[in-house]
Amino acid sequence: MLMVLGYNIGPLLAQGMLGLINGAFYALLSLGLAVIFGLLNIINFAHGALFMLGAVVSWMLLNWIGIGYWPSLIIAPLIVGAFGVLLEKVFISKLYKLDHLYGLLLTFGVALIVEGLARNQFGSSGMAYAVPDSLRGATKLGFMIMPTYRAWVVVASFVVCISTWLILEKTPIGATLRAATENAALVQSFGVNVPRLVTLTYGAGVALAAFAGVMAAPVYSVNPNMGSNVIIVVFAVVVIGGMGSILGSILTGFGLGLLEGFTKYIYPEGSGVVVFVLMIIVLLLRPAGLFGKVS
Repeated sequence: MLMVLGYNIGPLLAQGMLGLINGAFYALLSLGLAVIFGLLNIINFAHGALFMLGAVVSWMLLNWIGIGYWPSLIIAPLIVGAFGVLLEKVFISKLYKLDHLYGLLLTFGVALIVEGLARNQFGSSGMAYAVPDSLRGATKLGFMIMPTYRAWVVVASFVVCISTWLILEKTPIGATLRAATENAALVQSFGVNVPRLVTLTYGAGVALAAFAGVMAAPVYSVNPNMGSNVIIVVFAVVVIGGMGSILGSILTGFGLGLLEGFTKYIYPEGSGVVVFVLMIIVLLLRPAGLFGKVS
């Protein structure tokens, strides 16, 4: 037992680690939302459905074609990302000059269609996705036994999130993209195909959601409702971190996962609402979010 000042804090740390696993998914999903909103000004309400679609595609690759977890981790995000590119090219690209509400309504409709089609095809009971053999087992940490796969989820999510932030903030590609969102005509004059850049950015944000879906498949049952169950919390994460703040979404996602885990131990009845209580407090004190830019 892990004792501090005579108190056993092992169960608290164990709940925190379990919360960190949820936080890994919050961070990945809010990162994709922040990329799409921060760079394209589109509130992508279809993000949860695309997260679910990543899990469903990985399940289909495994059970219909025989492609395992590791190839699916690359192939499924590419397939769903290509769907996102098509969605942006055909529909969303027409809304950039309109109010944010139009994009929200369109993507909400897309979410309903995608979830409805998945429900009609696979039902609502959920489908099992086995943990890959290479990630089976567990490690004893002293205060808990950590399944290897869940540890992989936390590490992989952190690496992907930080890599995405570095690409957007520290590379010429990221600088070009940020410049295109500020003054598309000027960047176009330098020979950059801005519409294509925007389309690929949306596809990349969607692929991040699908990547999270593939990693979530062995943790949760693959079902059409898995995206709608998490997307409201993810939007709260984005608001708390600051709409459009890439680093804010990453840090807030992991942080709120920990907070949620600790709350489940200290006051279980409040674990489902603690994120929204914090969102209200942040909006009252700092409407732009913890890491958002105050205009």
